[in-house]
Amino acid sequence: MPDWIAERTKCFDSSGIRKVFDLGAKMADPINLSIGQPDFDVPAEVRKAAIDAIESGKNGYALTQGMPILRERLQQRIDAEYGHPDRELFVTSGTSGGLMLAIMALVNPGDEVIVFDPFFVMYSALAGLVGGKVVAIDTYPDFRIDLDRVAAAISEKTKLIIFNSPTNPTGAVATEDEVRGLAELAAERNVVLVSDEIYRAFCYDRPFLSPALYNPETLVIDGFSKSHGMPGWRLGFAHGPGEIIRTMIKLQQYSFVCAPQPAQWAGAAAIDVGITQHIDAYRKKRDMLLDGIGDLYDIARPGGSFYMFPKTPWGTGAEFVERAIQQHQLLIIPGKIFSHRDTHFRISYAASDGTIQRGIEALRKIAKEGP
Repeated sequence: MPDWIAERTKCFDSSGIRKVFDLGAKMADPINLSIGQPDFDVPAEVRKAAIDAIESGKNGYALTQGMPILRERLQQRIDAEYGHPDRELFVTSGTSGGLMLAIMALVNPGDEVIVFDPFFVMYSALAGLVGGKVVAIDTYPDFRIDLDRVAAAISEKTKLIIFNSPTNPTGAVATEDEVRGLAELAAERNVVLVSDEIYRAFCYDRPFLSPALYNPETLVIDGFSKSHGMPGWRLGFAHGPGEIIRTMIKLQQYSFVCAPQPAQWAGAAAIDVGITQHIDAYRKKRDMLLDGIGDLYDIARPGGSFYMFPKTPWGTGAEFVERAIQQHQLLIIPGKIFSHRDTHFRISYAASDGTIQRGIEALRKIAKEGP
């Protein structure tokens, strides 16, 4: 058979997370602590706005930059928060779409992209897809950012730094010193800082801080998937320097075309819907897990998102997860999917309290079983 497949597709494998999802679909009653999406439904007001948009015929192509009903409201909010004279915004087809467009717009073959290990799987895959080289900065054991390490990692080939707080997979929330220091370092060294802020609403112990507060040239990727329980609606947005945003819009014209139009009308309604009750519920879920397994596992206390990244009490992360899935029907994600290390595993506590309690019982058993 001819070698039809492009070389760029060989720089990464199919997502290991999806493999666990597929495995779980075949189980009768799994304990699913793997999936990274909220377990609460889209708010009623948001669902109604989408239905009204569909019923009133708003089903055609949207403007590539986003429909005014959503884009203008988001721009007003961003202008009020940052006050930057050159901060433009457009609507993306999910935050993943925004990340892809950002990397396509900024990274040339051979350029270096700094990420913090552990990192969201898509960062390295997208960088590789455009011929970029990933430079991973280790943050173990507490998942804090060492600014001296970042400064040492920046070279003449460094094009951008991808920053995520609160993080997937660790749940770490960067401190003010880390956020400010990273923002100032990127500005000083003329490196684009991309801030993935999809979990910004999920901060439990301290207020959220964006590096865009300290570096006006920060490119921010955000969206509605996590905050309003609508990951399947593919609704995100990006804001940053006009030259970058306009280039991303041009690329969107020839790729995603636009974000779904009915979802944009729903997004406009979502801006006015409070989610405090969900944040409070997820804080309690985090604490339930910490109280339930903290005596048996080494865990860097997560301050946000809805993930926990414990160290395995025995064996490698892959060995531990294999036991959990095969013998206990507990779906968790091996840490090596997010990292160059194979010592941890990811728990998602975006699940019902009952499922979390079952997960606690299984995790306690597995820890005591040993290798």
